[in-house]
Amino acid sequence: MRHLVLLVMLVCLCASAQETYRFAERDTCALYLDIFRPDSTAQTTYKDVDKPAIMFLFGGGFMSGSRSDANARRWFSRLTANGYTVVAIDYRLGMKGYRMGKGLGGAMKALNRFVFSQQIGVEDVFSAVSFLAAHPELRVPADNIVISGSSAGAIISLASAYAIANGQTDGLPEGFNFKGVMSFAGGIISKRGGPKFTKAPCPLLLFHGTADRIVAYEHYGALRRGIWGSSYIASKLKKKGWNCTIWRFQDHGHDVAGYMPVMWAVEKEFLEKNVIQGIPRQTDALVDDPSLPKWGGQGHTRDLYQ
Repeated sequence: MRHLVLLVMLVCLCASAQETYRFAERDTCALYLDIFRPDSTAQTTYKDVDKPAIMFLFGGGFMSGSRSDANARRWFSRLTANGYTVVAIDYRLGMKGYRMGKGLGGAMKALNRFVFSQQIGVEDVFSAVSFLAAHPELRVPADNIVISGSSAGAIISLASAYAIANGQTDGLPEGFNFKGVMSFAGGIISKRGGPKFTKAPCPLLLFHGTADRIVAYEHYGALRRGIWGSSYIASKLKKKGWNCTIWRFQDHGHDVAGYMPVMWAVEKEFLEKNVIQGIPRQTDALVDDPSLPKWGGQGHTRDLYQ
């Protein structure tokens, strides 16, 4: 217990109680997670099955961001009002302070740094899962978690599911798998070509703008190196007949990374049908809706690191 509770805070946030714990100590920093409990009047089961906890990873290009992201917290309030526990976690920012060099050499070094950032993010996710598994008194069952993320957080979420599907489970409880993934403008970074799943991952829900120039919608890179986005991942899983839902937003860019509060109806259906009921659904939707919100930030990824 001495490592369990460094800090417990009760904060009034849209009627949700927040508890904060340190789940890992790294050489460079301590990592914390916040737990938001379902509202007292919310239904925490669906068809007599416990609803999963939603583990969330913030965005910020691996160089910035916070588990206290205001947009995400508005979404947390929606989740807790509907009976879901939310766990917002820290992860190490592998690109923080990084300056991208010029030319091909600079691009190759930057890619190596992105791969490293993704890798340590996955390590931190696995540490958070193991922490929850080791502390059942926190009442967040580690065998009933859906991981979700925005932008860089979505990349880490997908990379975590990919690692498990390919047998890379060091640091996890034996036999662990996520119940699902909800990815907002994510992808998988690789130096070995497009990601190949050796077995079916947990159910995936992918949101992505077709004009995203920050996290590739399909693929960005060269010589088997780069990032493979939601469209590529969905096409590969579809061919296998695996459980995957993708919503493609016509002519939208990276603004989709902030769509967590916007797409609740789709998220709810995915959680109830794909995850809780275990129905192996495949959905592929192209959305052309000018009323959906758009934000700035459509520069190339390189612009973030200058």
